[in-house]
Amino acid sequence: MKLACSVLVALLVAGCPAPNHRHDLRLRTLPTSAGETRSLAFFQSLGVPLSPGHGVELVENGRVFDVLEAEIRAARSSIHIASYIWRPGEPSEQLVRAIRERHPGVACRVLVDPLGSINFETVGLALANAGCDVRIFRPIQGAFASLDAARIKTRMHRKLVVRDGSVGITGGFGIWKSWLGDAEGEEYWRDMSVRVEGPVVRDMQVAFAQNWQEAGGDFLPVDAFPELSVQGGARAGFVASTQNRFLSDARRMTLLTIAAARRRLWIANSYFIPSEAISDMLLEKVKQGVDVRVVVPGRHHDIAPVHSAQRATYARLLEGGVRIWEYELSMMHSKTMLVDEDLSVVGSTNLDPLALSTSDECSLVVEDEALAAQLAAAFEKDLRHSREIHWDGWRKRGLLQRLGEQLPGFIGDYL
Repeated sequence: MKLACSVLVALLVAGCPAPNHRHDLRLRTLPTSAGETRSLAFFQSLGVPLSPGHGVELVENGRVFDVLEAEIRAARSSIHIASYIWRPGEPSEQLVRAIRERHPGVACRVLVDPLGSINFETVGLALANAGCDVRIFRPIQGAFASLDAARIKTRMHRKLVVRDGSVGITGGFGIWKSWLGDAEGEEYWRDMSVRVEGPVVRDMQVAFAQNWQEAGGDFLPVDAFPELSVQGGARAGFVASTQNRFLSDARRMTLLTIAAARRRLWIANSYFIPSEAISDMLLEKVKQGVDVRVVVPGRHHDIAPVHSAQRATYARLLEGGVRIWEYELSMMHSKTMLVDEDLSVVGSTNLDPLALSTSDECSLVVEDEALAAQLAAAFEKDLRHSREIHWDGWRKRGLLQRLGEQLPGFIGDYL
């Protein structure tokens, strides 16, 4: 973990391509919260409608590995896994064992990013011995100092599993020990994932296929794209974002989701360094009377300089009425957004320059009151384990703390 964190810090300090703020969306609100109108707004901006017919399930913390194992064992035609982090040990052994024992004839394709998947060689060998086709996304070769910085920054940060082309799972999880447990101590991270059935899984399969092809994989077979029937009452859309110098789909999705809020906007995000446009819209929502709350990592942040950069964004937001909490139990790694009573976003997308500009990300946008209620309950539970940062106290913080926030301050040139 330390190597990947150090690389991430280096990337942030080196600076991502500076987005031209003239190309950001400057929305105050969406036309209405009615389903079809909201869906049309997402479709116009992202090409992703919020389509009906989905069954969705929120998956918290380490339970994701039991869900993944169950899907692997249930597979009848294919299991596809794309992960930014896959490292030896538990829970890798749990998943490798399930893959080894899967039903005969089930194709297994695994794609990992080498920046996050440290020491993956032993896992890759075990997967290959189990009959999986294993590929590395944009391999990193040669001395780090001699590598093209742009290539290092443009990583596959997605966490994506598709079973039989009919069930999809995404979220913030990595396949490593930090995601075990239930966030009960600092070694077990807080995270959120979502399982979905229905038409949108076809789009999740396409996202996997595109990354797979870039890694040298062949086209997926016809049975990887079955006809999908209605599975529930939720509307959903899958947003797969890739590098964009001006306005990525991750950035569009974030701004659209904020704009949709009329009563409530609750955000949990692990690397919270919002762009100028995102900060502007958060403040605009406060002026509109929206309850804007943000939960971010506290003292257990895994990358100290990024924590300082996160804290450097507080003053303007707090003064403008945005409420901010720092999670205290462990590293808070969720990437969720909750709007009003029915709109939820769960995925891999952080609110930092890398996620919003250069890396491959993915998120599921869901319009469903039941899922929103579950996400709200989880958010409120997290608030009970968090410390609220108040503007009156924050503006009186000491000189050393202010200086610490400025050490990575030139990151701000790229926000």
